[in-house]
Amino acid sequence: MSLKAFHLIFITAASLLCFGLGWWMLRAYADVGVKSDQIYGVASIVIGVALLVYEVFFIKKLKNVSYL
Repeated sequence: MSLKAFHLIFITAASLLCFGLGWWMLRAYADVGVKSDQIYGVASIVIGVALLVYEVFFIKKLKNVSYL
């Protein structure tokens, strides 16, 4: 597995974890109403989107490098 393939898998997993944490925190905010849960939830989703944007730029930058 190349560094490019590992990087793509790692960034995808990190963004999925961010979206999962964001969903969890927003659900906790809806149930309990603690303001910090809302802040963590929104921040986590924003970071997840930023990771996906980074991944798109990374793919474009290394489009000529093989996955092997």
